[in-house]
Parts: sequence; C-alpha cells; structure tokens
Amino acid sequence: QVQLVESGGDLVQPGGSLRLSCAASGIIFRAYSMGWYRQAPGKQREWVATVSHGGSPTYADSVKGRFTISRDNDKNTVYLQMNSLKPEDTAVYYCKATLNVASKEYWGQGTQVTVSS
Repeated sequence: QVQLVESGGDLVQPGGSLRLSCAASGIIFRAYSMGWYRQAPGKQREWVATVSHGGSPTYADSVKGRFTISRDNDKNTVYLQMNSLKPEDTAVYYCKATLNVASKEYWGQGTQVTVSS
C-alpha cells in the first residue's frame, strides 16, 4: 500500500532551521509531483511548496526565499529545508504525492513544527 512518512518536525527558536523529510513507498516516486502543505491550529491547510516530477520547485509567497524543496528519486524522498523560521510557521506539515494524469493523490500523517522562544 502507499505510505508517505514525514519526519524532522521539532521545537525550534525563531530564526532557526529545520529539515523535514517525507519518505514514500508503494508508488512510482519519480512519476509524482511532491508537495508540502501545512495547517496551523484553527486555520485551513495551506500549500507551502511543490517540486514537479522533473524537479522544478514552486513556493508560496510566505516562504519564498526561506524554504527550499528538493527530491531524491533514488531514496524516494522529498525534503523541505526551512530557514529563518518565524512563529507563524508553526503548524503540522504534511507531504502530498500527486499524479495528475491519473487523478491520484496521497497524503502523509504530518509532522509538528513549532517555532517559539
């Protein structure tokens, strides 16, 4: 079965950095675009970044210049490097795999990121 397992969430001080990972299994990873989303308490889930199956990244304006998404097709893993973290980045971060041509999408279970002094 398909599994997306996020890791790397933690408590970090403002201005700090974290790297999230999402390991995928049960899919042909290189065919999927991979995205990161986040959901803060009391708010809707929002898109953070996507890396296409070809490796092209796109970012939400709120994280542009601070976050970097990347993928390793040999390890079936997508990463989110988060720098200059702010309290407003506090959220549960979710990984999503999308195969547009087949209308398939899968979600991970999430990892908590808390930015606080």
